[in-house]
Amino acid sequence: MELLRAATLTVADPEAAAALYVEWLDYAVVERGPVPADLAAAWGCPASADRASVVCRPASGADVFLRFVEGRTPADYLPLRTYGWAAIEICTQDTHAVNARMERSPFQIIGPPKELDGLPAIFPMQVKGPDQEIVYLTQIRDNLPAYDLPRAGSLIDKLFIIVLACSDLRASLDWFEGQLRLSAGRSMDLVYTMINAAFDLPADTRHTLATMVHGRDCFLELDQYPDATTARPTEPGALPPGIAITTFRHPDFDALKGWITPPAAREGAVYDGKRAGTLRAPDGTLVEVVEA
Repeated sequence: MELLRAATLTVADPEAAAALYVEWLDYAVVERGPVPADLAAAWGCPASADRASVVCRPASGADVFLRFVEGRTPADYLPLRTYGWAAIEICTQDTHAVNARMERSPFQIIGPPKELDGLPAIFPMQVKGPDQEIVYLTQIRDNLPAYDLPRAGSLIDKLFIIVLACSDLRASLDWFEGQLRLSAGRSMDLVYTMINAAFDLPADTRHTLATMVHGRDCFLELDQYPDATTARPTEPGALPPGIAITTFRHPDFDALKGWITPPAAREGAVYDGKRAGTLRAPDGTLVEVVEA
């Protein structure tokens, strides 16, 4: 069972943001409308009530969504410099072809195609969107020994990994193991170009990252961020800027505890009539869970 369901991005204009993903990433709009007040309260972000939102799905038709919600980005927000959800990772069929497309697009290439140190099965590139969202676009060439990775069903397909910037990697791993009952996957030290560039570190600086899995499904990457990282500046009472929420499905929903507000059944593409609630992980990270 694949547990990753959606990523919610805070953007200035959800319709304009969605239009870019439709034009350049081949996504399709499947839903639009204001954020219900009880949903904003469930996120612990009442100021986001009644703000515009648009939900998109990839060209492959996979039920893994991107949701754009209207919000204001503080002037001092810098992507890849704060704790919390740092990036979304989308699988592709051909990184070089995607790079050629991105060169013509409004997305800024911040990491050209490059094999990862020690991970030849993964061939990524990275871009920054107009709302300062960080998107990894990754071609999967093979499975890894301990788990499976998806093959794209369209040139640019679904969200398959979400990246978390941690102040204390061990504490975050323990939280996801204890609260969501996920299992720790592979941990490694590698040269991480995105972090080094964001913090102006030497190009060969290595950073520790870990993965979390459910069975052979790997969908969560946790990165230990440098000491210079800060809390994310956020409009009071509203969703944080950048990648604001990750939504997971969970096969043992009733065993979960610590909800911001009691779970409730919700309609719409992300929820499909199922119960959902939101938890706060370390560093204040918002983790939404839908029953599976």
